[in-house]
Amino acid sequence: MKRLFDAAMSLLALVLLSPLLATVALVVFLDDGGPVIYRQQRVGKGNELFWIRKFRTMRKDTKSCAQQELKNEDCRTRSGKILRALSLDELPQLWNILKGEMSFVGPRPLIPEEKEIRQLRAQAGIFDLLPGLTGWAQVNGRANVTVEEKVALDAEYRAKHSLWMDVKIFFRTFLQVLARKDVG
Repeated sequence: MKRLFDAAMSLLALVLLSPLLATVALVVFLDDGGPVIYRQQRVGKGNELFWIRKFRTMRKDTKSCAQQELKNEDCRTRSGKILRALSLDELPQLWNILKGEMSFVGPRPLIPEEKEIRQLRAQAGIFDLLPGLTGWAQVNGRANVTVEEKVALDAEYRAKHSLWMDVKIFFRTFLQVLARKDVG
């Protein structure tokens, strides 16, 4: 049921948001040239790697590492700060959802270099779930929680997830984005 919902809603969102997607792509291109879409390997369901898509918000020469290891102000493009604050950089992940690599709600996908949290998630069984565009940890602190807190929140989601919890997370995400709360 969740997969059917994800596929239908991501396809609908891609169609309805196509003018916004085109506008953001143009802004990224005019700000820093191409490529407009950034592809990066992430850890998904089953602890397997997949390619995530995002609008590029960092300079082309930025190394791949955990967000907290970067001095974001030094690495972001001019438009990147706004796109990240509004989470518009995440919109290309609708394609990942349509393909079945992600869900709207689930633990956020890690980059392979995040070894500590990856190991803790494996121990907690988090990789049984599809990663999400948003998740329980994101609406409970986002960039302001420790690795251990994120894993605990992901484990809580794994234990309690339901349609009602997904709806709650989805709407809390919109409220946090509008309030620009806990932006990383």
